[in-house]
Amino acid sequence: MNGPLDIARASWGDDLPDWIETLAIECGKTSQNKVAGLLDRSPTVISQLLRRKYPGNLPGLEERVRGVFQSAVVRCPALGTMPAHVCQDWRAKGAEFQTGNPLRVRMYRACRTCPRAAAKAVREETQ
Repeated sequence: MNGPLDIARASWGDDLPDWIETLAIECGKTSQNKVAGLLDRSPTVISQLLRRKYPGNLPGLEERVRGVFQSAVVRCPALGTMPAHVCQDWRAKGAEFQTGNPLRVRMYRACRTCPRAAAKAVREETQ
């Protein structure tokens, strides 16, 4: 086992999701550190994902990988079409109300009523 793709294939076997394969390929092109930086996550998280040892939120990381490396987009009721990981960032920022920035206020309101945020809450309750 040399590269990230070999590690992912050995760890995940036949259950290897396409987004983990994409992650491994991107790590092979550059490095785990650079991929981690692009995803705004630690290299440790990337290593654990490739080795199928990550204990955290897989759907959240899947959305991030798809947004950054697979050009996944979502339709935002407030801002229109955007990459999936940008939506994820706005949902995180929009969780807390802040009056100093009109865009943050707008996104706070939009994210609270967005079907994507509601679907995420339902997924978290059932896990």
